[in-house]
Amino acid sequence: MSVLTYLENRASNAVLSALEKTSISTSIATLSSRLSTYFTNQGDGLIEKFQFGSSTRGTILPRAMDARSDIDYMIVFEKGGFNPQTYLDRLKRFAEQRYATSEIYQSSPTVVLELNHIKFDLVPALRQWGTIYRIPSNVLSWQDTNPNDFNSTLETANKSNLYLLKPTIRLAKLWNAANGYIFDSYSFEKWITGLNFYYCANQKDYLFHVFGSMSTTQDTSWRSDKVKRAKEIIARTKEYEAKDMPASAEQEVKKLIPAA
Repeated sequence: MSVLTYLENRASNAVLSALEKTSISTSIATLSSRLSTYFTNQGDGLIEKFQFGSSTRGTILPRAMDARSDIDYMIVFEKGGFNPQTYLDRLKRFAEQRYATSEIYQSSPTVVLELNHIKFDLVPALRQWGTIYRIPSNVLSWQDTNPNDFNSTLETANKSNLYLLKPTIRLAKLWNAANGYIFDSYSFEKWITGLNFYYCANQKDYLFHVFGSMSTTQDTSWRSDKVKRAKEIIARTKEYEAKDMPASAEQEVKKLIPAA
């Protein structure tokens, strides 16, 4: 198998299975229903709740490939005037009552609900205007966000890049997860989407360009070492390919993107 074929296959397999999608859809419907029946005080209930994040962009990895894989779920409260911790406490009480056997904890500034097959990040929010919402920046203060604005940016970029951008992001996130999360997942996706992939024609070109664009000077030495190692693996992979040693090249690239 060539390096290109291996990367293409790995990217196509780094997606949620039909069973996982069905299970997640069922869990989201249950969560939505339970939220509606719990927050029923008139004037102090919910006005919206919806899924956002990588699971809506097609860049989420299966949990078996990424221990931090989760579903971002925004819960928009009707009544403002309180600090974020007040709403986090409300969500935690909800989860503890309606999901008594599940693992529940606050991971500021969200409430994490861990089910057997998936993890939810419950994000409290207040409506501002249009598609702008206020979400916690920490337990005491808010920040404005447009939760799904990046989706359209990624869709446009993916289309203009031979539909290779999303699979490239999934491969890069596989590497990131396997190496101790060098980069924040969302920031990593945005950075990759902002790159210029001139002269890239296939999956291998796209992925190698991502690593070629990374700086070896990170904020910590272990992160710098991980990036340097990735670049060294790619250099050796290219050397094996130049010497017409496809088996050796494939074994080398598996050090970068691990097999299933």
